[in-house]
Amino acid sequence: MKTTRITLMLSATAMLGACATTGRDYDTAANDARQAAAAAADAAAEAAAAAAEAVAATVDQDARLLAFYEELDQQDLANSPIGKSFRGIRDADYGRWDDPSDAATQADFKRGQDALAKMKRDYASSTLNTDNQLSYRLFEYQQDRAKRAFAFRNNDYIFDQMRGAQSQIPAFLINIHRVSTKQHAADYVSRLYGLGPYMEQLVRMSAERANNGVIVPDWVFPYVINDAQNVITGAPFTNGDDSPLFADLKKKVNALDIPQSEKDDLIARGKEAMMDSVKPAYEKLGIEMKRQQAMAVDGDGVWRFKDGAAYYAERLQNYTTTNLSADEIHQIGLENVERIHGEMRKIMKQVGFEGTLQDFFKYARTDSRFFYPTREAYLADANAAIAAMEKRVPDFFNTLPKAPLIVKPVEAFREKSAGKAFYQSPAPDGSRPGTYYVNLYNLKDMSKNELEALAYHEALPGHHLQRAIQTELGDLPAFRRFGGVTAYTEGWGLYSEELGKDMGFYTDPYSDFGRLGMELWRACRLVVDTGIHDKRWSREQAIQYLTDNTPNPDGDIRKAIERYIVYPGQATAYMIGKLKIMELRTKAQNELGDKFTYGDFHDVILRTGPVPLTIMEERVNDWITENK
Repeated sequence: MKTTRITLMLSATAMLGACATTGRDYDTAANDARQAAAAAADAAAEAAAAAAEAVAATVDQDARLLAFYEELDQQDLANSPIGKSFRGIRDADYGRWDDPSDAATQADFKRGQDALAKMKRDYASSTLNTDNQLSYRLFEYQQDRAKRAFAFRNNDYIFDQMRGAQSQIPAFLINIHRVSTKQHAADYVSRLYGLGPYMEQLVRMSAERANNGVIVPDWVFPYVINDAQNVITGAPFTNGDDSPLFADLKKKVNALDIPQSEKDDLIARGKEAMMDSVKPAYEKLGIEMKRQQAMAVDGDGVWRFKDGAAYYAERLQNYTTTNLSADEIHQIGLENVERIHGEMRKIMKQVGFEGTLQDFFKYARTDSRFFYPTREAYLADANAAIAAMEKRVPDFFNTLPKAPLIVKPVEAFREKSAGKAFYQSPAPDGSRPGTYYVNLYNLKDMSKNELEALAYHEALPGHHLQRAIQTELGDLPAFRRFGGVTAYTEGWGLYSEELGKDMGFYTDPYSDFGRLGMELWRACRLVVDTGIHDKRWSREQAIQYLTDNTPNPDGDIRKAIERYIVYPGQATAYMIGKLKIMELRTKAQNELGDKFTYGDFHDVILRTGPVPLTIMEERVNDWITENK
């Protein structure tokens, strides 16, 4: 019993000891758990703080980059009163012109290149949000393109029949310089006084370029001289009706709600500026153009420049955003000419025309049924076509422009030399509508067959829709809202012509023939542009090619070839851009099937603003992958 008791006591003591040890272990474990939990909480807090800091840093990085772009844009605007006016900005610079000197051009270029270096130094693309990563790439692309072009900056013509300063300056005053206050009218007068020195500087620069071999062909000079003479014909320069500028000044001043005495004073000062500044400058321009005309040499293409081959290669890369050679572009043109001719022959059968395709071309360019008797009739049908399209657009687009659109004839003083149609973007503040200009100088150059396609290209769903939406992308940097990529913009315009058929238009087979004619026109551009500037075709040889291969009237053909001669490379962008958009749309339709919608596809193209074709392709491919 005793032994048993002792044993039990020892056992109990052992159990008590065991219980005491187990309690201490539990306390230690609990403490360890608390410490681990606290450590985990601390780590989580640190991770959350780090994540918040990273998010804040990213947000700060994005905000700082946008502020950087805005500051650069303000610097650019400070050096371009003309640029401000196009944006609708009317401040203390409203009465001034830009500095066109080479020194100013070099300063602008340096500012852009310095900004690029700063962006690369201060910002890492990988830390930015998706939109700003694209802005980063596009700014880099823009400055790289500027660098390639800078070496050839003195190869551009200052005075030609397409974009010559002799007509662009008065067109700017008439169409862009708005007057809604007495000060704005005074600024108009200031620009008239400044026009003389501005024009004379351009004349000197043109003379220097001509002396270095950069001179337009001899047939260009009559256009320029005629444009210049038109500006200074009429009151107050000569007897007769008011000249274009004087009529515009009077109209704008007389519309103001100010005393008549103040109106009279502004008009008198404007008249004085025209006689003392505008007239002498335009007379000097005429003298210089006649001097250069006597110097003109044979040859129409830029191959005759000392660095002509390199210059043309740069122009093709600039306008198409590709590395396609002149030979490759020429071949693409030939292949598409053949394709479109085949589609045209189907329409010949549809309308029951007997004869060759060239016979059909002759019929389309000469029969009176295909042309309007009056300007008013053309404008009425153009407006009707746009109104019908406007009702259909919401079915194919998610994003629509807010800016209004007007159709306007090209002004009389420049209609003889201007292109057949073009578009001017709206002001971002809504003070100026988008404007579709149509050239009605010769109604025999404006076929009824082409009216629909031309309206869709320049107005809806073409340039007006695309460029108004671009202007209205208020969350993007200014260089994306107001910049341009020709293959994108003109590719979209040409794409819009064919889109019109998908939308149910061109119900008249002759109108559909006109659509094909305009696409054929852009395919032929690939052939004749490279022919003129790379293969050394003459103007007459290029004219003959269009005569043999298109239904366009003779005047239309001649004006087009003359445009391509003074604007090397630009005309190739249309078809190259359109082919890429159609290729991407077809791919999206094939891969997405029922998931494809026009509205979503068009948003992918339009809501970035203009981009090079390579980036457009990347974005569409990403969209396809996301929605597959």
